Amino acid sequence: MKKKNDLKLQVNEAILACQDKQADDVAILELEKDSGAFTDYFVMCSGTNPRQIQAIADAVDERLEALGLRVTHAEGYKQAEWVLLDYVDFVVHVFSEKARQFYDLERLWKSAKRLEPAELMAKPKLRRAAIVKSTTTKSATAKTASPAPKKTRKKKA
Repeated sequence: MKKKNDLKLQVNEAILACQDKQADDVAILELEKDSGAFTDYFVMCSGTNPRQIQAIADAVDERLEALGLRVTHAEGYKQAEWVLLDYVDFVVHVFSEKARQFYDLERLWKSAKRLEPAELMAKPKLRRAAIVKSTTTKSATAKTASPAPKKTRKKKA
């Protein structure tokens, strides 16, 4: 469970770095294990010009390096049409608007679950054991507490 939360934190940091550099149309795809995917998440965004695309890629790299995570493979930085940053468990794609429309990864990976940035860092659901424990504690407390006096209605004659 810790690894999954760490991964979500890392992906969230990449998203924040993109947003800090005013990236357009930030999207996250959660890839299915049985789809033949080589990674867990794609983070995709667009920049309006080569300088912004490089700035977004630099920001992602710097922010994740501060967490101790180094990019294992990078492509396309000089051309700045489609910069790919591979972090093994997730891949960051920074596109020009034209390249994003042309390659259309969202369509190619249409079986993937599309997430919003806010969804990625949603609070984890309570485990069943924690829920059972809290309900048994409440019912035990209710049994030991003295019952409230019953209200009686007076009958009208």
